[in-house]
Amino acid sequence: MQCSWKAVILLALASIAIQYTAIRTLTSKPFQLCPVPSPQNCGLLGGPGTESPIEGRAGCDDYPYFSFNASRKTHIMVLATTRSGSSFVGQLLNQHADVFYLFEPLYHVQTTLIPRLSHSRNAADRRVMLGASRDLLRSLYGCDLYFLESYIKPAPANHTTDKLFRRGASRALCSQPVCDAFGPTNANVEEGDCVKKCAALNMTLAADACREKRHVAIKVVRVPEIGDLRALVEDPRLNIKVIQLVRDPRGILSSRIETFRDTYRLWRIWRATGRRPYNLDLSQLTVVCEDFLGSVSTGLSHPHWLKGKYMLVRYEDLSRNPLLKTMEIYDFLGLSMDKSVEEWIQTNTRGSTELSAKHKYGTVRDSAANAESWRLKLSYDMVEYTQATCQKVLHQLGYKAVKSAEELKNLSLSLVQDKTFVPFS
Repeated sequence: MQCSWKAVILLALASIAIQYTAIRTLTSKPFQLCPVPSPQNCGLLGGPGTESPIEGRAGCDDYPYFSFNASRKTHIMVLATTRSGSSFVGQLLNQHADVFYLFEPLYHVQTTLIPRLSHSRNAADRRVMLGASRDLLRSLYGCDLYFLESYIKPAPANHTTDKLFRRGASRALCSQPVCDAFGPTNANVEEGDCVKKCAALNMTLAADACREKRHVAIKVVRVPEIGDLRALVEDPRLNIKVIQLVRDPRGILSSRIETFRDTYRLWRIWRATGRRPYNLDLSQLTVVCEDFLGSVSTGLSHPHWLKGKYMLVRYEDLSRNPLLKTMEIYDFLGLSMDKSVEEWIQTNTRGSTELSAKHKYGTVRDSAANAESWRLKLSYDMVEYTQATCQKVLHQLGYKAVKSAEELKNLSLSLVQDKTFVPFS
């Protein structure tokens, strides 16, 4: 008996859903959410009069997510897409002494549940990803790093792993007590040195370090729209503030072509030959613009659930005036500017273009020059197509269209309008 292609797809989706459900069920630890907001209702995690089911944790106040006091921590989410400058913004937060930073932990969810895709665009795959992602983020903001182990492959042994994605991008994970290789501070430690010199990551020590910090910041590039996170943003126990980072889609496309060379091979052929391949995956562009339009439209419409919790930042504004824009971000988050943050900005926004090209995943940039460098890399026909496809979001975010190849290459004419996006408060 032959199965139709629809039946095969349904079976595949069912398999993914079962796999996620199994992971969620078998690995999650028992807990009891704190009701509101009485400490009498928030006794031991196992319930009043019982011992905590989690060894060494006496109650909700020892586990920040479950605390009835939501003001204890402000949690930060950098919501972006790949190649939009999110690593730079993440590092602006990572430099703060009171911030525990995680670099794209949802990478592990994607590679476990949807291993065949590097940038999933299928609607069904996205739904599976979103459910798992929200659960994981909820746990991570509570410093429960054990739940992350469910998605790390190979599975950590005795809560220890050397496979955490970009562990070296987090100062807290390269510092004492998590790592003893660099002494009490590690302000100048390179990511590669952290990976080479620190022992395998002890998730228990990492969770302890997380609980010592006043803020948890997570960079997220695998959630399509702000609306997908509403349940987390509305949860008063999480106290999340969202920095949504956007960038000119033309710049994103150019950066992805340079960085993801295999995935964007046909785009490079178009650029080199001037002829668009018939089998070009146009969704690699259209999905970016659709997600931006949906997310930004939600954020700028000022829904009640985002009040005081949403700030839109254009990468180009940050590039042109990194110190001033960082101060605005910190003010929105209620953080004080550390001197170490200012020093990091000075060091990482004056790099040469040669250095930027050499370290494509790094943060050292001549930031002002980098913001519109895509204009020298994309052909005019590619830019023209992008402008037609992304017209609505380009207009909404204040990015100007070019009308000729000469205008495209004339860098004395900025394509970024002066536009102010005031945080919703």
